[in-house]
Amino acid sequence: MTDHWFDDAAGPVVRPYAMTRGRTRSSVVAAQLDLIALVLSDEPAEGCADDPEGPPTEDALLADHSLAPEHLDIVLRCRRSALSVAELAAELDLPVGVVRVLIGDLLEAELVRVTRPVPPAELPDESILREVINGLRAL
Repeated sequence: MTDHWFDDAAGPVVRPYAMTRGRTRSSVVAAQLDLIALVLSDEPAEGCADDPEGPPTEDALLADHSLAPEHLDIVLRCRRSALSVAELAAELDLPVGVVRVLIGDLLEAELVRVTRPVPPAELPDESILREVINGLRAL
């Protein structure tokens, strides 16, 4: 009888802490990411692949051996469209905590940008909005 420590259908198992090198938090202080924070990555401009100031091309990202495959997946997915932290975690089938650490790494490397949602305290009150609508209707 062969003694397997994993299911054949599951394939190779990599523990989440191995992807983050044992870290549970990002080294970037500003990387306290909400689940609905949007992660964006810029496309390299056409014909400007040699621009050192612009975003790296896909070939340059693949050549950068300091990035894990999960980092590359996040950058390439966010180039197609802005995704929330929760969406990235679901699409990559990774825990949210791991995705937050990986996004923090990418923020530090300036490969992605994060737009945070407006805090509820800064949103206008519903009664004020209703008064504005009623005022506009009265015009």
